[in-house]
Amino acid sequence: MESQNITPTDPQSEEIIENRELNIWEALIPIIALVGMLFYNVYYAFGDDALSGSNQFILLLGAAVAAIVGFFNKVSYKQMMEEVARNVKSTTGALLILLMVGSLAGTWLISGIIPTMIYYGLQILNPTIFLAACVIICAIISIATGSSWTTSATVGIALIGIGDTLGISLGMTAGAVISGAYFGDKMSPLSDTTNLAPAMAGGELFSHIKYMTYTTVPTVVVTLIVFIIIGFTLDTSGTPEIGEQLEAIKSAFTISPWLFIVPIIVIGLIIKKTPPLIALLAGTLLGAIAAIIAQPDIVMSIAGTEKLDFNSAYIGVMKAMTVDTAVETSSKELNDLFTAGGMSGMLGTIWLIVCAMVFGGVMDAIGALARISNALLSLFDSVFGLFASTVASCLALNLTASDQYLAIVVPGRMYAKAFKDKGLAPENLSRTLEDSGTVTSVLVPWNTCGAYQSGVLGVPVVDYFFFAIFNWLSPFTTLLFAAFRIKIKQLGDK
Repeated sequence: MESQNITPTDPQSEEIIENRELNIWEALIPIIALVGMLFYNVYYAFGDDALSGSNQFILLLGAAVAAIVGFFNKVSYKQMMEEVARNVKSTTGALLILLMVGSLAGTWLISGIIPTMIYYGLQILNPTIFLAACVIICAIISIATGSSWTTSATVGIALIGIGDTLGISLGMTAGAVISGAYFGDKMSPLSDTTNLAPAMAGGELFSHIKYMTYTTVPTVVVTLIVFIIIGFTLDTSGTPEIGEQLEAIKSAFTISPWLFIVPIIVIGLIIKKTPPLIALLAGTLLGAIAAIIAQPDIVMSIAGTEKLDFNSAYIGVMKAMTVDTAVETSSKELNDLFTAGGMSGMLGTIWLIVCAMVFGGVMDAIGALARISNALLSLFDSVFGLFASTVASCLALNLTASDQYLAIVVPGRMYAKAFKDKGLAPENLSRTLEDSGTVTSVLVPWNTCGAYQSGVLGVPVVDYFFFAIFNWLSPFTTLLFAAFRIKIKQLGDK
């Protein structure tokens, strides 16, 4: 799944709250209010600056509207707060990972790890093949690690830097990174959502992965073709300037292939199923050690001293881990690139996730999420309608509950019996949950996944939305297969 790698202790026992007093129109009131307020806030008031705090407060206002609906339908304040607390608690691991990613980015900057990746990457990846290469590289790393989040936080950050230096749109690069990362995450047996989807549908892990290949492989092939075409149409007139930028990187940092040892160790730890939080902490500390050894001048500069001793080394790496850090070069473009916010740079994203969980918690507590899913299920009677209803439910939950897990757990539990009644094998449901619930979460700015990827890569969701081709194309692919009855497994089929 989402690369958070934090699944509920027992997903099958996740409670879906129903409220017989609530009708569908009442359930939709908070959603309509939220969408309306967000639309005004983004397009008429704050624009690109909406995520600086105003969108967060809009989510709280949406939760207040949902609470008012709940009060009118006999839901107590205590019930709502208990569900909010449960929702916020479920994101604890993700929030800690965000903080650790911020600290890792800081030490990997001042140690020269990210600059070294960019330095060598510029010489290998030319603009024509760059976007397609991003998809492939991130797909491989994500399959190996089972985590799109970790992939974005490591090689994704470096690829963003390389793309920016090549003059390629940040939105394009982020879209390619996310497309590859989510393909790998979705197909990896190490991924939490890949395990969660068949658990909810009543299927088996490897049968689920095998069945997903039918829709996932064609989707990623189309994605690669589109990025190759885009690559051939890119204006590469700025490429000759790369020589000056390479020299600027080399003059500011000590560039050495030995620095690749740190990211290789981190990826190795994750492949060995080390919890991501521990792997990222190890990467952060190794990055700090590498900074002291390879870039002592930078460490002393950050610490504000002219002598490298234990205290100055401690101050330098601690600042890089926790607050804004910048390394100046002779290139103005690179000066913007070689900055990191440390843990403090992730606080805005964490703020957004907490507020989103408040809204999702109240919506769940008042029974709105269950009511909307039931209403969607009742609209369709055909097999295609059942698939379409599942897709719509997953998308609606990613938009309203702001959590990828709920977009898998709720429809999975709500539709399992309906698929069985139609004589459809559970692989159909689990595949649809992944094609529509897992991959589209990153396309919603206030979803935990959209907030994370936007914060880590430094690219607003609205900028990479169109270029995250794999993610928005996946639901259409699964519906196309359903419409033409392609690879629709029946109960009893081997």
